[in-house]
Amino acid sequence: MFDKIAAKYEQKRTAILPLLHIIQEKEGLISSEAEKNIAEYLDVPVVHVHEVVSFYHLFRQTPKGKYHFSICQTTACALLGSEGIIEHIKDRLGIKPGETTPDGKFSLSAVECLGACEIAPVMQGNKEYIGCLNKKKIDEIIDQNS
Repeated sequence: MFDKIAAKYEQKRTAILPLLHIIQEKEGLISSEAEKNIAEYLDVPVVHVHEVVSFYHLFRQTPKGKYHFSICQTTACALLGSEGIIEHIKDRLGIKPGETTPDGKFSLSAVECLGACEIAPVMQGNKEYIGCLNKKKIDEIIDQNS
């Protein structure tokens, strides 16, 4: 599978992002073992793979909930209430950013810019962008996924 993806690139090491996405889709996270395997395959230092994994908020190193809230906390979102949204999720689910509910249903991250300032405050719920957030929308999402 790796060979098919890497063949699309002039230099094999530039396939790092698609390879990481495939691993995470399959395993739910990027483990240190997966980092090591990708580094060996691409012939790059493990630290290089780890830097990529830790830089991009879309890659996870710990298990996340079935429904994952990634709340933008940069300027436009902060000015329009993202901190209140994070507090509401914390109160409603009893978790802080970086945590997952004990039943594994929900997890929360506070992230940097999602690039959708026009619909601030915005979050990424799993893979879907949801904007113009308010407490009512958050409650609806939680209720639909409980």
